Amino acid sequence: MKKIIGPYFKPRILDLYITRKYLGTFFYAISLIVVIVIVFDISEKVDDFMEKQAPLKAIIFDYYLNFIPYFINLFSPLFTFIAVIFFTSKMAGNTEIVAILSSGVSFSRLLRPYLISSLILAIMSFLLANFVIPYTNMNLLAFEKAYIKDQRKKPGLDVHMQVSPGTYIYIENYNKSEDIGYKFSLEHFAENKLVYKLHSEYIKWDSLKQHWELKNYFTRKINGMDEVLKNGQLLDTTMNFLPGDFKVSVESAKTMKFMQLRRFIEKEKLKGTENVIEFEVEKHKRIAFPFATVVLTFIAVSLSSRKVRGGIGVHLGAGIAISFAFILFMQISTTFAIYSNLPAGIAVWIPNIIFGILGIYLLRIAPK
Repeated sequence: MKKIIGPYFKPRILDLYITRKYLGTFFYAISLIVVIVIVFDISEKVDDFMEKQAPLKAIIFDYYLNFIPYFINLFSPLFTFIAVIFFTSKMAGNTEIVAILSSGVSFSRLLRPYLISSLILAIMSFLLANFVIPYTNMNLLAFEKAYIKDQRKKPGLDVHMQVSPGTYIYIENYNKSEDIGYKFSLEHFAENKLVYKLHSEYIKWDSLKQHWELKNYFTRKINGMDEVLKNGQLLDTTMNFLPGDFKVSVESAKTMKFMQLRRFIEKEKLKGTENVIEFEVEKHKRIAFPFATVVLTFIAVSLSSRKVRGGIGVHLGAGIAISFAFILFMQISTTFAIYSNLPAGIAVWIPNIIFGILGIYLLRIAPK
């Protein structure tokens, strides 16, 4: 600290000093946890790898190399918080914070390198979540499909969907593996009145001809008081939906970049997809999660900049409790969004807002 205080103090040296400590501690801590996670993951999945005879090259490059960005981003806010608590507590314990403030540096000026470093990590997290991880997830899911996960797919029950404005379909049971549906109906409305209905006991996708095959069907055309009924054993037709529309899951959203996800959500809203809220939660998380890095950084600075009896241990204990409270709060609020009427944007941003207010309060009472 001799170089950054005293008559020849230069604020730029302070910025470099704190930024180097911040980023260095963060990347060191996140590297350790990723190694630990990989070791535990290998021990859990080694039987699957051996049973499915997964090649070593595929395990390393197709699975774990694509596995790392996801976990770096997942643990980023937590280890940002822990890193700031750790090195700032150490600085406070060595009276470096007191020396910096005594040299004429204001507390708000001291926060500048913390803000810059947290913004660097927030931008990194945003880029990972919206551009890198969607690509790595494609490779990751392909590997899991080939060597880990059970290939049997659960049938879709009671599928309701709007395929175009005024046109709705219903399938009582859809087999995703065979692309076969049972008890299918299509209804078209004009000016809130039913004008056409198609019903079939059985519907199957013909991948060679690229159309739907309907068995035991009947149609009903309505024009005012007049109706035209028609039935038959077999009908080959194209319709405004494809088998992929019945196989939508949150897993597939994780392979989409940000703009792709937004367009996908708009399309699913038109269809009336029931679990569209889960995709909206995923969209908002990709912005709110990186922002949490900045919020947690300022909470960590305000907690650890004071020298206390017990040193780093006290600060780390309080820091870990707050970080886990933040994660728990995030899980609870997103659960409310999925299973109640709470809007996804509000649910995802509530933890940042509440802990942001806590951070402002703690900064106000921090020693200056």
